[in-house]
Amino acid sequence: MMHELVPGGNLPLPDGAVTVRVPGPFDVSALVTDDGGKVRGDGDFVFYNQPAAPGAALRGDALTVDPARLRTGATRVTVAVSAAEAGTALGRLPSPTLHVADAAGRPLARFTPPRPRQETVLLLAELYRRGERWKLRALGQGYADGLAGLARDFGVDVVDDTPAPAPATAGAPRTRPASVQPAPDPDGFAALVNPVRTAAGSPPVSLDPRLVSAARAHAAAMAASGRLGVESRDGVSVYQRAVGAGYVYLTVGEHLVSGPRTTAEFVAYCLRTDGPSRTLHDPAFTHAGVAHVHDGPTGDTYWTALWARPLTPDGLAGVAAAVTDLTNRERTRAGLPPLAADPLLTAAAQAHSADMVARDFYAHTAPGGSQPWDRAAAAGSTRRSIGENIACGQRSPAEVVEGWMNSPGHRANILKPGFTHLGVGFAGGGRAGTYWTQLFGG
Repeated sequence: MMHELVPGGNLPLPDGAVTVRVPGPFDVSALVTDDGGKVRGDGDFVFYNQPAAPGAALRGDALTVDPARLRTGATRVTVAVSAAEAGTALGRLPSPTLHVADAAGRPLARFTPPRPRQETVLLLAELYRRGERWKLRALGQGYADGLAGLARDFGVDVVDDTPAPAPATAGAPRTRPASVQPAPDPDGFAALVNPVRTAAGSPPVSLDPRLVSAARAHAAAMAASGRLGVESRDGVSVYQRAVGAGYVYLTVGEHLVSGPRTTAEFVAYCLRTDGPSRTLHDPAFTHAGVAHVHDGPTGDTYWTALWARPLTPDGLAGVAAAVTDLTNRERTRAGLPPLAADPLLTAAAQAHSADMVARDFYAHTAPGGSQPWDRAAAAGSTRRSIGENIACGQRSPAEVVEGWMNSPGHRANILKPGFTHLGVGFAGGGRAGTYWTQLFGG
């Protein structure tokens, strides 16, 4: 049974490891402490520069905690969230939602705290031991001075950054680099595609190690099954691999190909084939990852290339604004007044898109039974009438609005005279790659 927690609410945890996730443009971190609430050393701080400690491992937006494997004396693990874009106030982003699952992936609990304002870090929950059992408690305490302030309160020895480069240590939480260091390119992929992109007026791409890792895993999975597919035989989609590797994207594209023996042959195939050529030239992409595996029952070579742009607060806001603008153009053509952007409806819409990714479903009714009007009310909206459009798989605001307008039921929501306000949500990942929500209010 999945529990919806409120601040201060707690829940007994089953034996074994549990995983907590916070989908969206966020970084997850954790502090391992004793009952006094202090770390024993800098190694007890798990964050993006130090993603593992005994019994706790961080991968992308997911933190897995195995209480039995924590260091001796540990009785508490406090889970915090901050904006992936360093220094961004959480109030500028969708409300972070904590999802908790057991070792088998079954949902245990979900917690969405009151919407933060100027805080840059939020304590979401703590896993704590009572007697021989472990429990989960929902929190919601905010910090305005970032990970450094959080770390100091828990006893981590924090040092200030200096302009000169220095190795990152657990005791020195530092601003996330503006970009991940590019991955090596021994096969010259970037050298082949970037001149072509430049000639088409598109920016060059750099190889991102997270996308390379996801591409390699997917190519291997396709080779093992002997077939091409967005979703491999293990039930994991290429988009889930990208997000699982730590690359949370705003837009994504892929090439899944078998046959070419070299990188040059692979790029040549993509350039002479209509759909793959559009992806290779797409100016929306800033990063890429490519890998190939020669293996499996067919003895063929399987290729995966991923193209993406990372999710940022400004990028997410731009997507929502574009969907709203395109929606209002359709209303104007129909002689209707435009819809006003509503931050409460936006929070509810964003949470639903993220939830569909996190819990791997696609429906207006969430697995816990909540309906669009329930989610709007939970976000604080008092609109009397509520409507919802959802979509998955579309790669741009123009594509998703066009799809809604071509569907009678979705079109009716967009052109309903009684609606006056709109919230838009978007999340990348899941089986379909992109999940969109429009939440209307009147």
